[in-house]
Amino acid sequence: MKIVYHPDFLQVYTRDPAAAPGRLEPILEELSKEDFEIIEAYPAGWDDLLRVHTERHIQSVVHHGLYNIAALAAGGAMIAAETGLKEPCFAVIRPPGHHASSDSAWGFCFFNNMAVAIEYLRSSRKISSAFILDFDLHYGDGTVNILGNRENITIFNPEATDRRKYIASVEEALSNALPDIIGVSAGFDNHVDDWGGLLTTEDYYTMGKLVFERSREVGCGCFGILEGGYNHQVLGKNVRAFVRGLGGLPPASM
Repeated sequence: MKIVYHPDFLQVYTRDPAAAPGRLEPILEELSKEDFEIIEAYPAGWDDLLRVHTERHIQSVVHHGLYNIAALAAGGAMIAAETGLKEPCFAVIRPPGHHASSDSAWGFCFFNNMAVAIEYLRSSRKISSAFILDFDLHYGDGTVNILGNRENITIFNPEATDRRKYIASVEEALSNALPDIIGVSAGFDNHVDDWGGLLTTEDYYTMGKLVFERSREVGCGCFGILEGGYNHQVLGKNVRAFVRGLGGLPPASM
């Protein structure tokens, strides 16, 4: 199991919850308890971003002084996706990305990390199809806007208000998926102790395991990238639980 990360992600680049100081440290502390290999992220190139964003939007991110950190996050997602073709991989990156559309962005997002990663794999002919699971509390409108009408891409945003039905809907959606890769926009803000108040730490493990098992059944790759999650007291444990499931490992003793 590999983890994509870069020390620059620790910087406070804006005044929003996704950039808050102390957000990534609990994740890194929990993941350090595992024998995971760390891969250093590198920035996405301008051409990588142009596959999903307009020149005007990219220039806007530059104008606001956020290009370097946003391009680094997008590049981290690309590395995770490519690594995921061979073994499960998770990217501890920020800013998040699933609210970024081709020519606009909101919700603490600037570039759409998932879309950049998927289109990188498609353009280099490493995949022809993808299934994207987005279990962030908030609907991944940017990912749908960019990729929703592109051939052989399926995007699933669970919306059930009962946690058992929520997990069941994820299992059902994955059972019908026959992609070359499964990508997960992993937001942890729907935890019982975060903004959404619905899912447990064990639920995140279960979703990771469901993705791992389906990838093995289909013979496809799988990867995840960090989106939301704002309660620093539980975020690290939730990420670790999901990553263990994604890597096909048993649950950790919490």
